[in-house]
Amino acid sequence: MVNQQQADKMTSGKGFIAALDQSGGSTPKALRLYGIEDSAYSSEDEMFDLIHQMRARIITSPVFGGDRVLAAILFEQTMDRAIDGKPTAAYLWEDKQVVPLLKIDKGLADAADGVQLMKPISGLDELLTRGVSHGIFGTKERSVIGAANPTGIAAVVAQQFELAGQVLSHGLVPIIEPEVTISITDKAEAEDLLRDEIAKNLETVPAGQRVMLKLTLPTIANHYQSLVEHPKVMRVVALSGGYSRDEANKLLAQNTGVIASFSRALTEGLSAQQSDEEFNATLDASIQSIYNASVAG
Repeated sequence: MVNQQQADKMTSGKGFIAALDQSGGSTPKALRLYGIEDSAYSSEDEMFDLIHQMRARIITSPVFGGDRVLAAILFEQTMDRAIDGKPTAAYLWEDKQVVPLLKIDKGLADAADGVQLMKPISGLDELLTRGVSHGIFGTKERSVIGAANPTGIAAVVAQQFELAGQVLSHGLVPIIEPEVTISITDKAEAEDLLRDEIAKNLETVPAGQRVMLKLTLPTIANHYQSLVEHPKVMRVVALSGGYSRDEANKLLAQNTGVIASFSRALTEGLSAQQSDEEFNATLDASIQSIYNASVAG
């Protein structure tokens, strides 16, 4: 069953979603940006220990809490680990009043028809059951659109909603993330196709259930307004998609009712070498700027 207190927070709370879900492929880059070079670890286990230390430092910071951060997206290994001796999801909600979410996709398939679908997710029902037992509220699943190709975009959205149905059947709320690459020349056209496909597929969501959408900041402000207002959409959130934090915040503030779900833009400027005082001050400024842009609409 969906936690009603968490559902209310996700539907109408002021703030944004912290994306702390870098997986195996993106972790080395995240660590390098944090000031930890590849030479600092010699195995995948050591790498994941280091990224967990970074995430734990963010989550336990006195400036990180439910007053500005609505939710946090976790990588599976982060869910399975503990912070201050408590399972991560429980710590987030009980100690910080931050709603725990889980990244469930296993990466992207090879490009076809201008898009990358998600790879098959083996053991998904078991993972969703485990997520429920940890107190996870919802999930996130990402695919990528690299061209305004109607066939490809239709396939991406259909796959996303098929997966969303499986997530909903476990009492979890899916975040559907068909990311449009910000550098493509036909981005605006791709966003037209994407909006229409999402609207069509929302009709398949069972009555009384809702999904969330995580979308690239659009070329035209308020392009997704009809989705923001759709009764089957709990929340529309935006990914930073390679924009700097300042640029992402500026674009976000132009989109009414859309809030941030930033990853790299959230951790920009944080470093393992900073003192706690420096780290907390940098994180505080980052959180405040993203919060301001999220509530500006």
